[in-house]
This record gives sequence, structure tokens and C-alpha cells, in this order.
Amino acid sequence: MLPPGLGFNAVSSKARAAARTAGLPKSYWDWEPVLAANGAGFFPYTPATNLLYGLQAALAMLHDEGLPHVFARHARHAAATRAAVVGWGLEVLCADEREHSGSLTAILMPDGHDADAVRKVALERYDMSLGAGLGKLAGRVFRIGHLGHFNDLMLAGTLAGVQLSLHAAAAPADAGGIQAALDRLADD
Repeated sequence: MLPPGLGFNAVSSKARAAARTAGLPKSYWDWEPVLAANGAGFFPYTPATNLLYGLQAALAMLHDEGLPHVFARHARHAAATRAAVVGWGLEVLCADEREHSGSLTAILMPDGHDADAVRKVALERYDMSLGAGLGKLAGRVFRIGHLGHFNDLMLAGTLAGVQLSLHAAAAPADAGGIQAALDRLADD
């Protein structure tokens, strides 16, 4: 529910001691100015004020919906997305079927088909950004995020865009993905 860019740090006394004695340049990891300014209620550098206001709004949204409902919604959207992938005849990348992610689904493309070609079509034709495969999975998978302030209609639109992109990229995908996801959403 919060745009990317805000990070949280937990720094032990052992880490602080190591930072004090480290001989390497450490501007980013120099905790003392941050902690000193925080003690007075400030931040020593330019704060990401807009993200802090966003964090406040996101926390209010989470509180209003309730964490159990948020987690259930994410799990429901993840299950519908996986149903779409199966309906397309593609494979969800997951080493352990008991450990599917509630925040994103990685789709493995068949040999000879480039996931980045699907991502390019999605972006250029439908103004939709899909996540890239990272490291050894680059070009082999694309990722669909289903986390945050997201509802059934947004998911259906996202999956329709993916299905259109798969077709336009000449990827071997059946047309049943959208219906499989809608059926899954209707069951809940």
C-alpha cells in the first residue's frame, strides 16, 4: 500500500560498535548522526517526507481493513493468479507447493520463449509493467504482483493484460487463464 523507497533498519549495539571502528568509508552506514538527530525528533538528512505521509496512510488502511483480512485478500488474489497461470498452460515458479507467495507470482516461460519479450509487449502495448526475472531467471520468468491496495477488478484487469501480452508475444498460452482466475475469485 506504500510505494517503494522507504526502508527500516534495526541496528544492534554490536553493529554500532563495528561501524564506529570500521576503516572503510561509511556515510550511508554511519548510524551516529542518525541516532543523535532522532533523539531530538529529527532526521539528519533530507527526509522522504512524502513516503512518511504515505506510510501513515498505509498503516491506517491496514488498520481499517484488519491484518487478517489483508492477508486473506492477498492469499485469495495469489490463488486466482496461480489459477490463471495453470489455465494458460504455463508453470508457476515455486520450489515447494506449500510455500507459494501471497505477494507475487513468478511465471516460467517454456524453453525457447523469452519472458522479457512478454514484458516488453505488456509495457509498450498495454502500459502495464510486469516484474522481471532476476539473476539466473532473467528472460525465463516474469512476475505478477498482487500485493497492497488491490481488489478483484484490478487483478482481473492485470490478468487480462497478461493474457493479451502472451498472445501478442506469440507465447504458447491457452486462452483459459482469465476464466480460471474469475472462477477462483467467484468461489471465495
